[in-house]
Amino acid sequence: MSQRRRATLQAYLFLAPAIALLLAFAFWPVGFGSYLAFTQYNLIDAPRWVGLDNFRELFADELFLSALKNSALYLLVVPLIQIVSIALAVLVNNNLPGIKLFRAAYYLPVVTTVSVIGVIWNFMYADQGALNAILTWLRLINEPVGWLSDDRIALFAVMFVTVWRGLGWYMVLYLAGLQSIPQDVYEAAMLDGANGWQRFWRITVPLLLPTILLCSVFSLLAAVKAFEEVQIMTQGGPYQSTYTALYYAYEFGIRSLNFGRALAASLVMSLFCVVLAWLNFRYLQPRSR
Repeated sequence: MSQRRRATLQAYLFLAPAIALLLAFAFWPVGFGSYLAFTQYNLIDAPRWVGLDNFRELFADELFLSALKNSALYLLVVPLIQIVSIALAVLVNNNLPGIKLFRAAYYLPVVTTVSVIGVIWNFMYADQGALNAILTWLRLINEPVGWLSDDRIALFAVMFVTVWRGLGWYMVLYLAGLQSIPQDVYEAAMLDGANGWQRFWRITVPLLLPTILLCSVFSLLAAVKAFEEVQIMTQGGPYQSTYTALYYAYEFGIRSLNFGRALAASLVMSLFCVVLAWLNFRYLQPRSR
């Protein structure tokens, strides 16, 4: 055996445990779940092939179409998270008094469990909760706002929690991207007379594009897969106004044992995620000149 083949075989032997784990816990569940999306399966009886029937029923279901619309609306959190996270990263990148405490405070929601966050924000959003009390004290409202009981604003209230929860994570990623930019580039621009705004748009943003791409893909996928906040805070209500596509799949799969319909919805959302990720790589990928 040649030295090159021996090195290749040795490399595959080292990769074998990781490949086995990926096959067992990633590729096999995805493949088998995709197959079950075309079957009628209730966890008790053997899967029965029904072809595209699950998808026809799916797109004829007004609840799924409403959940799909809510999932698409949830994407509004993505640009907000990116803009605020970049602003926070620029702020904490400066050597200001107490800046380490500020970083830790913004990262705290990231390491806090979703159940605890849900309980805290349910208290904040309650009719007699802290948020209504503060707004009443500031005389911005005359009566309590039903943040989670009004079907017109409940989804946006849940979306705000998602934004608040994710800011610290993306702030850290952007901070790492900012600190990887060489300072001599900024110094050269200052010598050329570039002001702070010009340095930001001509240097920071272009050199930060790989991080922006990464964070955009992560936040898009997280928004489309929004589930935990909905499950803990609203359970899809009021009047199913906070139903997301993933919560729809949970309801049909776990509660109704209609795994064919649930996996069909999951497959549709997976394809949606692939398209969104492709669009990000298509339009945000840094191009060499």
